[in-house]
Formats: sequence, C-alpha cells, structure tokens
Amino acid sequence: MTDDLAQGDRKLVRYRSLFMDSDRWSGFEFRPGDIVISTPPKAGTTWMQTICALLILQNPEPPAPDAISPWLDSPLRPVGEVFAQLAAQTHRRFIKTHTPLDGLPWDDRVTYLCVARDPRDLALSWDNHLFNTNYKAFFAARERAVGTADLAELKTHGGRPSFSARKRFWGFMDGPYDPDNLDPNLAFAVHHIATFWSVRERPNVVMAHYRELKADLAGQMRRIAGRLGIEVPEESWPDLVESATFEKMKSRARSHAPESTNSLWRNNDKFFNRGTSGQWRRVVRKDDNARYAARVAELAQVDLLAWLHDEPPR
Repeated sequence: MTDDLAQGDRKLVRYRSLFMDSDRWSGFEFRPGDIVISTPPKAGTTWMQTICALLILQNPEPPAPDAISPWLDSPLRPVGEVFAQLAAQTHRRFIKTHTPLDGLPWDDRVTYLCVARDPRDLALSWDNHLFNTNYKAFFAARERAVGTADLAELKTHGGRPSFSARKRFWGFMDGPYDPDNLDPNLAFAVHHIATFWSVRERPNVVMAHYRELKADLAGQMRRIAGRLGIEVPEESWPDLVESATFEKMKSRARSHAPESTNSLWRNNDKFFNRGTSGQWRRVVRKDDNARYAARVAELAQVDLLAWLHDEPPR
C-alpha cells in the first residue's frame, strides 16, 4: 500500500461478505479525535474496544461495547441507525471495523488503531467463533436490518466444515484473498495488518499486538493512552487495568459479548473462549511448520512477519 492517504480521489477497496460491507462507511462524517479500531476478526477487537472505553470514560464498569462502539461494517443494523447512534454521542467516539486501511476513508484528525495477532492463533479462535455462531439468529437479524436482496450476490465459503481441526486450520491458511466475497483467512488477515504496517510511522496510526497486551496489559494501556492523548489519574490505573483483563471481560460475557441482544452466540462465555497465545500448537504438527512458513512468506515481508510471530516462522 503506497502512502497516498491524503489524496482526495483515493479509490477505496470494497470488502464484502455475509458478515460485513465496508461500503457502509460511505457518507460517514468524522469528528476531530475520533478513533477507528480496525482489526482482522478475532485479533482482539472487543478487548481494544474495552480498553478505549476504560481510557475515555475512566469508569471501571464500562458499558457494553455495542452500546458505545458500534461495528459500522456489520449488516445486522440499518446503517442510518448506526450513524444516528454515533452522531448522538458526546464523548470521544471509537468505532469498530474489520475493514483494512485501504478500504477506510482517511482523515488526519482521526486515530487509526490496528490490533494484530499471530495468524495461527487467529485460525483457532475463528474456528471456535464459527462453531459458536447461532446462524438462525444471525440471518434473522440480518434480514430485519438489510433484507435479503443482496444474498444472491454473496457466496458462502467452504460448505460444511471438516470434522478434522487440522483440515480446518489449513483451510484458513490456504484460502484466497477475495475482497468481493470476503472469507476471514490468513491472506485477508496478513493483508489487513500490512495496510497499517506500511504507514505505521504516521502520528495518527497506532499498532498493537495481542501478545504484547497479554504480556504487559498495564504498560500497553499506558502506551495507548499516551498515543491517544488521554490523561488518566495515577490512582485510577489499577482499577482500569483490572477491568480490562481477560478474566474480567469474560465475567461480563452475558451482556458484553458483541450482538448479545440478537442472541448471536450459542454460548456468550465461549465468545471469550481462552484468550491465550500458542493455542495452534495443539493442532499443528512439527512437520507442518515449513509449510506454514512458506505460505505466510508469500503474503508479507520479513519485518512484518517477525512482528506478527515474535520471530519469522521457519
């Protein structure tokens, strides 16, 4: 991705699937100070929404993310309703998206906060996500919000999932990058991160990594607050950090899991499933490592791969 973000005639890539449509950003009016939280699915989206809520509102009992940080791309609500919700907000706004930077409108007054995760862990977390989805509830909510006219244009990927966790893992790894019929997979996830990585030196682009949030949540929250220009009283930090831990978020799963009002999950607790890194080792065999290294090397440069994985896979 070239650094041409300021060009007014910049052509945006449209990302579209059953679950999202980046064209819904068309016509959205930014305010100075807005925050766009952009992540591949299952990279730590709800976690970063929670962190932003805690830093901005400075209340250790934050509202549910859906109530204050809507997923603008999602077809589960009419886009006018989402725009109206955001227009009515008086606090600093932070908006969820799964659209890469090449599909998002650019505004120098906005901070773009990208969260990454080891793609091998993404694969397992996405696998859990699919099995936990209540598809009947999803399609009912989608029909209420946007109707069914567009369904014929969209294809579902893969058919019935394999009984083999390893085969599902490799389906995620080997799938194509196809923004017109988006399927969350390795190619999409790496492309998503790469669109931010290429402009990471810009003052209004902030990169965060799931691994670093797990290793030093307090330090990362302070770093993010600094990049967002948010001052937090020193005495408030312990409660805010505690409220952002995985355990605390899981304890609020019944009300804070995304789309819980649409009964989208078979089990809200499983939306916050394990929250760990390295889960992929229980699926990937030692002789798979070279295959994975070759595949991911097709998709990104060595410096980005080193950051994504803590070291380049081989």
